[in-house]
Amino acid sequence: MPHPLVVQLRFTRSEFKRALLGFSDADAHRRVPPMNCISWNIGHLAWQEQLNWLTRMQGQTPLPQLNELVGYEQAACTPPLAEMWTAWHTVTQLVDPFLDTLTTQKLQEVVHIDEEQRVYTPGVVLQRIIYHYWYHLGENMAIRQMLGHTDLPEFVGDIEAEAPYLPHF
Repeated sequence: MPHPLVVQLRFTRSEFKRALLGFSDADAHRRVPPMNCISWNIGHLAWQEQLNWLTRMQGQTPLPQLNELVGYEQAACTPPLAEMWTAWHTVTQLVDPFLDTLTTQKLQEVVHIDEEQRVYTPGVVLQRIIYHYWYHLGENMAIRQMLGHTDLPEFVGDIEAEAPYLPHF
C-alpha cells in the first residue's frame, strides 16, 4: 500500500485532470496575462515532478526539453496541449514506481539542499508538489471561468472514497 501522502498526491493529480476534461486545444493556448496558459501549466507540473522525483532523486531526466520550455522562471509560451499531456503522462508513469517505495522513514531523509540552504526531504517535496498542483488547479479553473466556460467540475471530488484520511505508518 502506498504511503498516505502518496495517495493524496495521486488524488490531487486526478482532480487536476478532472478539472480539464473536455478542454479544447484552442483554449489551452489562450493566455490571460499575467497568468500562463493551461497547456503551460500542465507541462510545468510535469517539469516539477521530473525535476524532483526523477532528476534530483534518481539522476534521470527523460524529457530535458521541459526544463527550457516550462521550467521555473521560463518565459511564457503556449505549448501544444497534446504534447504537454503526453509529457505529463510520461513523467507521472515514470515517477509512480518510485513513489510506491516511499516509507515514512524515506520521506524524512535529506535528498537536496538548494542554493539558499533550504533542506529538502522527499516528504517536503511531496507536500510542495501536492500544494503546487492545487495552486495551478485553481488557476486553471479561474482561466476557464474567464474564458466563459460553464458547467465546470465542483471541488473537491470524492476524497472520501479515493483518498480518505489514513494515519501515517
